[in-house]
Amino acid sequence: MMAMRIVIALLTGALFGAGLVVSGMTDPGKVRGFLDLFGAWDPTLAFVMAGAVGVMAVGWRVAARLDRAATGDPMPGPAAARLDARLLGGAALFGLGWGLAGYCPGPAAASLLTGGAGVALFVAAMLAGMRAARWLG
Repeated sequence: MMAMRIVIALLTGALFGAGLVVSGMTDPGKVRGFLDLFGAWDPTLAFVMAGAVGVMAVGWRVAARLDRAATGDPMPGPAAARLDARLLGGAALFGLGWGLAGYCPGPAAASLLTGGAGVALFVAAMLAGMRAARWLG
């Protein structure tokens, strides 16, 4: 069963990483262009996001009908939906980092293979921030 989990994780991670590369999400310039609403705005990532939302909508509908995941584990229930200061603060920090660096966690990890020292520095800072959040939280 553990081997099945590893295979599923590797395959889904590879598919996700390939999707990030093909869609341009690993290009910080493209991401910054998308966020530059009052300059040289590049709307192409809006289509990527719309596609991702559409796929997830179908995925959640299918998952709601299943009792068990492909690994045999029980399906998790819906997460609690509450807006609090931690959620809003985290979302603001995420957005600020995404806008400044042009990376968010998934694309940064995918870019480690080709992105050079700048991506490595971003990922190191991201991991340090995650660690600090655990200590503070």
